[in-house]
Amino acid sequence: MSFKTKDVVLSEDRPKTLLLQKHSDFLASYGVNKDDYEYCMTEYLRMSGIYWSLTAMELMDQSSRMPKEEIIAFISSCQDSESGGLSASNGHDPHMLYTLSAVQVLAMYDRLDAIDTEGVVRFVTSMQQEDGSFIGDKWGEVDTRFSFCAVMCLSLLHRLDAINVSKAVDFVLSCMNFDGGFGSKPGSESHAGLIYCCVGTLSICKRMDALKCDELAWWLCERQLPSGGLNGRPEKLPDLCYSWWVMSSLSMLNRIHWVDKKNLEQYILACQDAETGGFSDRPGDITDPFHTLFGLAGLSLLGNSSIKRVNPTYCMPQETIDRLKLEPQILYV
Repeated sequence: MSFKTKDVVLSEDRPKTLLLQKHSDFLASYGVNKDDYEYCMTEYLRMSGIYWSLTAMELMDQSSRMPKEEIIAFISSCQDSESGGLSASNGHDPHMLYTLSAVQVLAMYDRLDAIDTEGVVRFVTSMQQEDGSFIGDKWGEVDTRFSFCAVMCLSLLHRLDAINVSKAVDFVLSCMNFDGGFGSKPGSESHAGLIYCCVGTLSICKRMDALKCDELAWWLCERQLPSGGLNGRPEKLPDLCYSWWVMSSLSMLNRIHWVDKKNLEQYILACQDAETGGFSDRPGDITDPFHTLFGLAGLSLLGNSSIKRVNPTYCMPQETIDRLKLEPQILYV
């Protein structure tokens, strides 16, 4: 029995150059009309949407086109005075994901003073469980994504001392699989997005020595398909966002050269919309800020000089990480 690899075919008339101005225009106009159906229906992830858009604009050196003071005021209004956490939008429950997005945006703006940072520390600390894991909010879901959010958030605030880092690392390592990859919790299937979260956690905590580096890098580079695109798990279609999840992990492992960079760049560029601007998951699909950020960040990792250098651990401009004097661990082997 033979199996046909799931993949897409790139058309000859696909975009083959980077359309920076189109992407800047796309993000600058995104969400301007607050009566749009799409704007109203994405309220539940608005804070992350601001992070995706601002980071993409920062990488293109176009952040001046974003309404800075309006964004800062919105973030301030989303902090819960009781728990200290931040929510996706006004009236929503505070959550680890949106707390991190808020802190990242304010760090890029150098305006962490706009929120109660000690409240954020209190919220993140309260989410750590006895086994070192983290829940995302008061409803109690455990996921390695939340471990990463907690560690990154506190590191941006220079307050990693507020949690039990050793236990946090032990929990993440308990999620390592035989293939070197990681899932959402112990025994869960390896997934490229969760691998990024776990490798990122170990990078910030300076415990990269605990990884099965070659096994993990091999699993990651096998995510590349004939189209050049990357998938998140075996037998899945390529998705542009894995240009970040896979390549950032390989960058932290210092094995980014294990993939075919030229073919990946070809796939990323094919996911642009030449009319509206923005990137989509696959060529011809609808564009959005999420895939636009990870398309640009992927190209930055590949060395595209028209985009600012992105830090593979934090998914923020390297200049911001340098300003904050953060030094996540990267392997040099």
